[in-house]
Amino acid sequence: MAIKSAISLAFISSVILVLVLGTDAGDIAIYWGQNGNEGTLAETCATGDYGFVNLAFLPTFGNGQTPMINLAGHCDPFSNGCTKLSSDIKSCQAKGIKVMLSIGGGAGSYYLASSDDARQVATYLWNNFLGGQAVSRPFGDAVLDGIDFDIEGGTNQHWDDLARYLSGYSKPDTKVYLTAAPQCPFPDAWVGGALKTGLFDYVWVQFYNNPPCQYTPDDIGNLENSWKNWTTDIPATKIFLGLPASPEAAGSGFIPVSDLTSQVLSAIKGSAKYGGIMLWSKYYDDQSGYSSAIKNYV
Repeated sequence: MAIKSAISLAFISSVILVLVLGTDAGDIAIYWGQNGNEGTLAETCATGDYGFVNLAFLPTFGNGQTPMINLAGHCDPFSNGCTKLSSDIKSCQAKGIKVMLSIGGGAGSYYLASSDDARQVATYLWNNFLGGQAVSRPFGDAVLDGIDFDIEGGTNQHWDDLARYLSGYSKPDTKVYLTAAPQCPFPDAWVGGALKTGLFDYVWVQFYNNPPCQYTPDDIGNLENSWKNWTTDIPATKIFLGLPASPEAAGSGFIPVSDLTSQVLSAIKGSAKYGGIMLWSKYYDDQSGYSSAIKNYV
């Protein structure tokens, strides 16, 4: 009896240890779609490096515009050429990778004119990319896992409405995930209001091209302070540290692998909301090998 109790206690202790050590394990989210030389979507998911892939972008929508995706050299949406991605999307999802459609981007024509406009955009997204039905779906019959808000222009109005309408399509068996990529200055100028709804599952904050809150060599103070703002004041499930995958991927904010693994991760992984690292983008990650170098530390 005593031996069995000792074995049981040892087993329980080992399980607890695994749980404790596993709590800070994170994922890597990647943006794919804006460079035809970054490999296919299926190849991206086959690397085993990523837990999330954001398809970039749907840069045209809202205010009565006909929505249009732009995946650079990967496919031509005007000739329904992006339906070939359907099998790639399904292969990613079969590996447990969540595939999101990223709306907005740094260059595009998008804004929401009213709450009703937000409702119409949500309906379009549901029918064309999520669990609804449409005559001609851009990615065929593949059902994406959710919508990523990469809003960097237009206005800051009605993104909260869009989040509510999209969230309204969630069912117990088909959740619509909502993610966002705000800039690190807090609160975000574009989607700061929407993030307060508490409807966003994952928020990958862009800690680059923003010197006041990004990493600088030998000084993580600005980044650390901003990280604390995001993880304490935003009601999201998980917060990710968004970074350029190479020095060429952004104007500033790249963190060398050695600095990330020795200084930055130890400063941010203590947060219960730590989710991992987001990288821009697959093309630059291919050039640098960044995700492969950091994934065992994330």
